[in-house]
Amino acid sequence: MFRFPWSSAAATAAAAALSACGGGGGGGDMPATPNGAAPAPDGTPGPAPSPAPAPAPAPAPAPAPVDSAAPSPAPTPAPAPQPAPAPAAATLLPLPGDAQAARFLAQAGFGASEADIATLKSIGYASWLDLQFLAPRTESHWDWLTRNGFATEANKYAYFDGLPGSVWRKFITSPDQLRQRMVLALSEIFVVSAVGNTLPWRTMMMGAYADVLEEQAFGTFRGLLEAVALSPAMGAFLAMRGSKKEDGKGRQPDENFAREVMQLFTIGLVQLNLDGSVQMAGGRPVETYDLTTVTQLARAFTGWDLDTNAPAGADPGFMRRPMVHKAANFSEGAKTVLGTTISAGADGPAALRQALDILANHPNVGPFFGRQLIQRFVCSHPSAAYVQRVAQAFNDNGRGERGDLKAVLRAVLLDPEARLIEPGASNSGKLREPVLRFVQVARAVRLSSAGLWTIPETSDPETRLGQSPFFSPSVFNFYRPGYVPPNSPMTAAGTTAPEFQLLNEVTVTGYLNFMQTLLTTGQGDAKPDLAADMALSTDPRAMVARQALLLGGGAISDATQQRIAAAAATIAAGTDDGRINRARAGWMLLLACPEYQIQK
Repeated sequence: MFRFPWSSAAATAAAAALSACGGGGGGGDMPATPNGAAPAPDGTPGPAPSPAPAPAPAPAPAPAPVDSAAPSPAPTPAPAPQPAPAPAAATLLPLPGDAQAARFLAQAGFGASEADIATLKSIGYASWLDLQFLAPRTESHWDWLTRNGFATEANKYAYFDGLPGSVWRKFITSPDQLRQRMVLALSEIFVVSAVGNTLPWRTMMMGAYADVLEEQAFGTFRGLLEAVALSPAMGAFLAMRGSKKEDGKGRQPDENFAREVMQLFTIGLVQLNLDGSVQMAGGRPVETYDLTTVTQLARAFTGWDLDTNAPAGADPGFMRRPMVHKAANFSEGAKTVLGTTISAGADGPAALRQALDILANHPNVGPFFGRQLIQRFVCSHPSAAYVQRVAQAFNDNGRGERGDLKAVLRAVLLDPEARLIEPGASNSGKLREPVLRFVQVARAVRLSSAGLWTIPETSDPETRLGQSPFFSPSVFNFYRPGYVPPNSPMTAAGTTAPEFQLLNEVTVTGYLNFMQTLLTTGQGDAKPDLAADMALSTDPRAMVARQALLLGGGAISDATQQRIAAAAATIAAGTDDGRINRARAGWMLLLACPEYQIQK
């Protein structure tokens, strides 16, 4: 049960304010699968989407967003559609106001402070992105874990002690917000999970994998793909490490990584047009690969292992080095992958590079990967035109280069559909995943630790967030990108809403209790600073307006703010305890409000 201990009068007022905010929604664990429904681009079965209207013409000075409904699949195999309007990065956007700046910062990072808002208002969106791309990295996970004693013999088999603290430290305090937000997004696409891992030095292994994602966040998709494939963490998680050639006695190369690198990381299960719509033939989706492709690709990935002869030794350094190839374990001979032959003369490293080249250059990658980035940063159900513009930026950054992740991020975040909100649009926005809500308010209340950031992992849905970075329950992430909430208006419309897969009665209560503890006593050794809120607490309306701006970026209505301020005003503010409880009440009611939880 949600605890709200700040006086009975406050509790009564809080209930009234929460009721005024409106009801929430929930969803089951599995997507709806009506008979005859085509799979979503990620392969998850789901209802066939309704046709989308054509993109609206662009009025001066900025184009208006189009409806976010996805188009119906084409009845026959279709070439890529005609080019959509120019990528959004080319659109000249005016300098933002306070609400627009706060909204952008919640999409491109983890949240806004008054200083962040002022900077963005003065330099504009594109220049802010340029500064973030140039921002230096803060202390790596590996170095922080080593400096704090987690690379010692005593911690060789520890259950990821230190890993959550290092992740929270980066997400909550690092000034390079865009890079850290990209790390979170990539960790949910190129999934490696700590769950079930029993290797020695597993904490250092996962820290090193987080560093790989950080190093590659602003590079190229092809570079990211190879760095992920050869990381010890991925090698262990999807069993490419130690995969050996056929022995003629029944042993076959492990197919786990070969299957998932196609299904989840690069091309998906079905052929896509540039706008993400599914290509059809004979009333069925055209599949991207078959079992033979998996088998052939698995042969190209044989022979790789950890760069050490002592994985249980005293030195964990091999966990941050790419895997090395052992020729004796490599499956020789030609391999045919997606219609391209890797020659019999290619050795293991050459075969892997050629296989990754084939995958990275497949026409599906732009719409498949681009749509998932849109979902992670901006909205759950992007329009076909939005997906196409991002895919175009993936295919060509304007200089003939493919897979430039900086260009893709610019296209995602500067697109008209990201920057403008169409009044009454029902398909824009997304449910903020629990981790984002936590990190956003942690930054807003300046959560800090003088020690080791001993905030534990937050997977428990009853008492915590039901989600914890790098602790996904499976390779399929915490939720599927094609998830459609069942038994809701979204079901009939085929509207994808991935984060709703985490939403139910248990997680709602666990989240609220977690946030109440955060605001009251902190989490672990990390404590909030509510001084700025207390300074405004004698004017509850001003206090709530500030909090609503930092959290909602203009999305929380004036009527809702007034009700929350009225609830906070019932708490006497004649003492420090009263003032801090007013501040907590304001934050708590906003965090519980659907107008905040749905990021527009």
